[in-house]
Amino acid sequence: MEEMINEARFDERLNRAAVFSARLEAIACFIVKKAMTGTEAAEALRVEATRIQNEAGESH
Repeated sequence: MEEMINEARFDERLNRAAVFSARLEAIACFIVKKAMTGTEAAEALRVEATRIQNEAGESH
């Protein structure tokens, strides 16, 4: 039973890493497409961070 739980946790971590990686790629593409300055890019990252935090709060 413990092995099954550990495997499920590992799978969940892999899934979360894949989602997070895809988000980082999307925001990077957005920054490049808009030819943002460093300050604008930082603000875009802050917006994304807030979005992630809000989603995490909704899941608990």
